[in-house]
Amino acid sequence: MFLNELYTPLERRFTSGCAGINMGATGSIYNEATALMEAFARPLWGLVPHASGGGESALWPMFLEGIINGTDPEHEEYWGQFTTKDQRMVEQAVLGLGLALAPHKMWEPLSDTQKMNVYNWLNQINHVDRSNPNNWLMFTVLVNVGFKKVGLPYDQSIMDDYLEQIDNYYLGDGWYSDGLTDQRDYYIAFAMHYYTLIYAKLMADDDPQRAAVYRERSARFAEDFIYWFAEDGSALPFGRSLTYRFAQVSFWSALVYADMVPFSYGVLKGIIMRHFRWWFEQPIMGLDGLLSIGYAYPNLVMTENYNAPGSPYWAFKAMLILALPDDHPFWQAEEEPLPILKEVRALQEARMLVSRPEGNRQVIAYTSGQMANFDMAHSAAKYSKFAYSTLFGFSVPKAGYGLVQGAYDSTLALCECDEHYRVRRFCETWEIGDSYVYSRWHPWSDVHVETWIIPAGLWHVRVHSIHTARRLDVAEGGFAIGQSAGFSHSEREIIKVSNTAVSVQLPLGISAIHRLSGFDRGECVYPEPNTNLLKPRTLLPSLCSRLEPGDQVLISAVFGATNTPENQASLASPPLIQWHSDGRVAVYEPSNDTLLHTVDLREGRNKDVE
Repeated sequence: MFLNELYTPLERRFTSGCAGINMGATGSIYNEATALMEAFARPLWGLVPHASGGGESALWPMFLEGIINGTDPEHEEYWGQFTTKDQRMVEQAVLGLGLALAPHKMWEPLSDTQKMNVYNWLNQINHVDRSNPNNWLMFTVLVNVGFKKVGLPYDQSIMDDYLEQIDNYYLGDGWYSDGLTDQRDYYIAFAMHYYTLIYAKLMADDDPQRAAVYRERSARFAEDFIYWFAEDGSALPFGRSLTYRFAQVSFWSALVYADMVPFSYGVLKGIIMRHFRWWFEQPIMGLDGLLSIGYAYPNLVMTENYNAPGSPYWAFKAMLILALPDDHPFWQAEEEPLPILKEVRALQEARMLVSRPEGNRQVIAYTSGQMANFDMAHSAAKYSKFAYSTLFGFSVPKAGYGLVQGAYDSTLALCECDEHYRVRRFCETWEIGDSYVYSRWHPWSDVHVETWIIPAGLWHVRVHSIHTARRLDVAEGGFAIGQSAGFSHSEREIIKVSNTAVSVQLPLGISAIHRLSGFDRGECVYPEPNTNLLKPRTLLPSLCSRLEPGDQVLISAVFGATNTPENQASLASPPLIQWHSDGRVAVYEPSNDTLLHTVDLREGRNKDVE
């Protein structure tokens, strides 16, 4: 069976008392004992639904022994006590789910003493301080649901309190925020909706009103979230915690589990199964057969400080569909392609304009107003770039000096002529229109940048109105494109660089950038390896310029597409701009002279005119 094959390498990794799994030597912000416990718990996101659906695994005796020893205060591998926010709270959630879905594996085989140990250790989550105003609230809820399902004392008041707080994070149109933050990332899908859908299923009879609300919200969210997926199964690389990989599709698994069908079972099955296939075509497993830290390949550069060796196994939250019975309509359905979706759609609550310029072959998200509300590695790269693509991914800096180390794709990088670059982070103001994205941002207190991003089919136009009191070097990065694998010696033959344009054509696709106004020269940057999430070696078409103090306008056209003869032809025709005497700039589609958008650059005007 697929799941058992993936879990086979875990067998020889259990600690002597089976309460931990040793998956590697890299570190995280929590200690080694907690990392071992996390690595033990996260595979249960797959095993618990599997067991609930009638599946068997040779690992269950070891997991049961680990639960017994990990919750026994007298055992040397006891998981320990905590009184405040702690990583072990994250891992308790799946144990609560296990009590609810697979008591025959995790509860009924225990002695009375062992059951009391499990209860006491899990019940710590009901006594910690309430300093977790985000998706962590649902861990406590899931533990209490587990208690309720096996007849243990549970805290209804804390469940009600926490669920009311979750309601306070609801924004509308199916979207939550993950607490009081400006992030709109996968935590909305694989945390906020995922956990509330589980609650809706398990508590449908006990709390029908909330269950109905969660189901309704998830159906509305699905109408937007489907825009994050391409026809090849890939999902939009965006935001933090991307090392959880195919957890990206866990929302769709939770929908099916909760009997929500906003699209046909065939469409839902297609999304889920194509996603799994896409991931297992990537080199995400190490030579030891374990799921590596990274995204489309092993990569520590892009990770968060809370990513320990076992962290990636949160991906198995996507396996919730294994709890479905064999005769469920999901299993009987034939896979269907994605439905017809709009070429450009504004997702207002997600703070992005999503473009599908090649039908469902590629997704590009143009974002504004996104940023993490806590200090995180590469937060600007993960949230504040101008564009994110399923075809090209995005890059994170490897170090802080120069364009090569910075890997500044899909952004405008500025420095004081000293190679120490700054990029857009927080936006002072921002706007998501139906045909543009706008932001005003400050790389320094005396440097103000207004940026408009305007989709134009396979192209998009970037307009920057810059007021600077400093002399600056600037670099505008297009999409970073992965170099060919194997023994290719002909890549340089398809790299074209001039003062007005840079283009790179590779089997993966075509990436290019054209000067429309204001830049001095083109440059093809070769970023440090392992900076891009999809490919370990990339090329980055860029435009560069030196700005003197004063007011400047920079306009570029960026191209990103699959490599087909039709797209090669489109590369020769970038969008057109027309300057008006009153300070406006009109952007036109080159193929038919259609007006795409008009940007008002006059002083004091931060809005657009159609």
